[in-house]
Amino acid sequence: MIGVRNTAAETASLVAARLDRLPLSRTLWRLIFLISLGGAFEFYDLFLSPYVAPGLVASGMFANTTDRLFAINGVGFFVFSLFAGMFVGCIGFGSIADRLGRRAIFVTALLWYSVCTAIMAFQHTAAGVDAWRFIANIGVGLEQVTIDTFLPELVPPKERGKAFAFCQVVQFAVVPVVALLGWLLVPRHPLGLEGWRWVTLIGAVGALFSWWMRRGLPESPRWLALHGRHAEAERVMAALESRIESETGKALPPPGRLAPARGGKSRFADIFRPPCRKRTLTMSVFNLMQTIGFYGFGAWVPTLLIAKGIHVTTSLEYAFIIAIANPVGPLLGMWVADRVERKWQLACSGVAIGGFMFLFANQASPVLVIVYGVMVTLSNNWMSFTLHNYQGEIFPTRVRGRAVGFVYGWSRASAAFAGLLIGFFLRAGGATGVAMFIGGAMLVMTATISLFGPRTRHLALEEIAH
Repeated sequence: MIGVRNTAAETASLVAARLDRLPLSRTLWRLIFLISLGGAFEFYDLFLSPYVAPGLVASGMFANTTDRLFAINGVGFFVFSLFAGMFVGCIGFGSIADRLGRRAIFVTALLWYSVCTAIMAFQHTAAGVDAWRFIANIGVGLEQVTIDTFLPELVPPKERGKAFAFCQVVQFAVVPVVALLGWLLVPRHPLGLEGWRWVTLIGAVGALFSWWMRRGLPESPRWLALHGRHAEAERVMAALESRIESETGKALPPPGRLAPARGGKSRFADIFRPPCRKRTLTMSVFNLMQTIGFYGFGAWVPTLLIAKGIHVTTSLEYAFIIAIANPVGPLLGMWVADRVERKWQLACSGVAIGGFMFLFANQASPVLVIVYGVMVTLSNNWMSFTLHNYQGEIFPTRVRGRAVGFVYGWSRASAAFAGLLIGFFLRAGGATGVAMFIGGAMLVMTATISLFGPRTRHLALEEIAH
């Protein structure tokens, strides 16, 4: 039995070495794009909240602020339902990607989201909308965990940062789309149907189209080899190598040597044993804090603008202008993602988010409101693509899905309650109160990653794991 295990580990090590020497050719870029499409609908639904919230309030089902923290008809609870669903998807089902493979999630998660979101669009009570949003986002949470699990297993070490930045260019590209749809549709009733319902249905149809495009995605060769499915791993690798050699017109270099990866079942206790324990705790705290900055701003932009005295229609217009910056952040990030150690990128982005958020909250000039709103957005983008890369590469392949699901799940839990708390701080202290809350979270986040985060730049996954 020991000999069999050693053979499996050595085969997995060879497959990993073969993957790590692949150039980022058209074939790999195509796979990265297809993987990224699924995450685009996490971002669509995440940023759906601020742009449909005015329509939900106008419908009479919801209110901007409520006297009770957990009032079902509050916009804060609408945001809470989103992140509560993602939390269940991450924490409860993240290990499925380790047991059944990465591709199994890609096949089912978007279908789940599409069907449940379409049902949500036709609800006529706050409770119905909240319930179906919660159910729909169980699938979305699982989808993003699997993307963070699969991409580092596919892309060579020196290009991982660039691949994750590109992934988020694709994902953030839907933010201006949902902002534009919110601006154009939410104040209106096309064909007698409320605008917020149209925005929701468009997301459901788009997710179905993306699912159709991704049907041909292969399974992760690293995962296949580590689970003893050597023939399947060889077929996927041979196909990749053949296509890439055809595209580049030259033979691939010989693979290097990597330390054998540990095989076996993925167990929950493993993420609290060395070398994972410190990383699990560090990234859990980091994720608890980072979401307060990211979604505390992104999910509340129109509402924060309204709190500053800007009319609802104008606030949606300003929010759309700010949202245009979203895909620009990771696009610019492609040039620096692999040049600076990732833990320091995360620390710097946290400082920038806190500083620009304070300036945004204390401006009266429309131009400066937009300028600082864009800077907060770009800083959040920088943190986001670096975070998803970092948390995916610091855990061993055997437990990557479970570990990423666990640590990322805390960001969903944090965001669920942050939405409620931001509603409270907005009521108590206006936009400045929200800025102080976000700034405190960024301080804790920056200190945690600076003190305890491991270095990962240009290292193979197997080196990081050991």
